Amino acid sequence: MDDQHLPADQETGIAEELNSYIQYQKASMGQRFLNFIIDNLFMRYALSYLTGSIVGFFLGYVFPEYASRIIYDRISIDFLLILYIVGILNYVLYYTFCEKVFKGYTLGKLITGTRAIRDTGEELKFKDAILRSLSRLVPFEAFSAFGDSPWHDSWTKTMVIKSR
Repeated sequence: MDDQHLPADQETGIAEELNSYIQYQKASMGQRFLNFIIDNLFMRYALSYLTGSIVGFFLGYVFPEYASRIIYDRISIDFLLILYIVGILNYVLYYTFCEKVFKGYTLGKLITGTRAIRDTGEELKFKDAILRSLSRLVPFEAFSAFGDSPWHDSWTKTMVIKSR
């Protein structure tokens, strides 16, 4: 056997063992709050504008009478329900997509120099990213950040660390 190439299972075992020795510095409450503000501003303005335009175009093209009715009657339950659904979809898709595709980073985390990882030190899996996103939808979950670990971290066995 070549000394430079270990079998895949042995390489994985060594990587896991090294991860157990690495000490990560958790992100501060201030960094996490800034992540929340930056990500929410981005979602509320840029992403909501984009998805709202797409939904509006779709409704106007496929259901023109319905679209014109909800445009002129903005206080209708239909309009509020559409806004609510688009908002939740933006929230879940943004966090899930960013934290999985960009290896634990969102726009806020990139700016503050933090990133989400699993408690074991590994990169987030798709399941971790989507469960973190769905956990954030629980009422009053944001207040759990005042404790030791926000619910979306503790429930999914993940953490946010300083990456630089």
